[in-house]
Amino acid sequence: HLGGVPGATSNAIQLCEAAGYNVIIVETVGAGQSEIAVANRTDLFVLFIRPGSGDELQGIKKGIVEVADMIIVTKADGNLKTAARLVKTEYSRALRLLRNHDDTSWKPFVLTVSALNGEGISDAWEEMLEFQKEMISTGKYYDRRRRQRVSWLWDHVQYELMDHFKRDNTITEFQKKLEEDVRDGVMMPSTAAQQLLSEFLAGRKS
Repeated sequence: HLGGVPGATSNAIQLCEAAGYNVIIVETVGAGQSEIAVANRTDLFVLFIRPGSGDELQGIKKGIVEVADMIIVTKADGNLKTAARLVKTEYSRALRLLRNHDDTSWKPFVLTVSALNGEGISDAWEEMLEFQKEMISTGKYYDRRRRQRVSWLWDHVQYELMDHFKRDNTITEFQKKLEEDVRDGVMMPSTAAQQLLSEFLAGRKS
């Protein structure tokens, strides 16, 4: 789901937890905004970086480092091993410069792993368990869970509103006209949004 988190994701997570799964992975499309949204809705947010892809510093540019609990540089083997070490160094510096993590005493750091030879994977898992242990011992785990529930609430509100909005045939033509005006630069997007919402809400009152 590009640019956000669908309301159904929370239902899927709760269903998996009810079924007894205690490790649930939520993967994003890597679009920046979606990562930050997921970070506010999960217990542990891990940023994966692939060296040699040309976008190693995108996490820094997009502000994702500020919300990451852990950063893992993948493919640290073969011809990419040196590149992975360089990426680790850059992100370690970025954490020191950009990160002001006041959620817990936990200090985010960077690890390198290789699925090819298995190096670093067990270390990464142990650090994840250590993170969970610290979050629970300090009570921050439960604070984060409470914030997650509020975030999911508003995700569902947004999803339901958009669903009703898109299914309202009474404003279809008006919507098309406003979209055309915005596209042609005749009207500001904010003005068009206000007019469209006013029309939609007026229809609910009638």
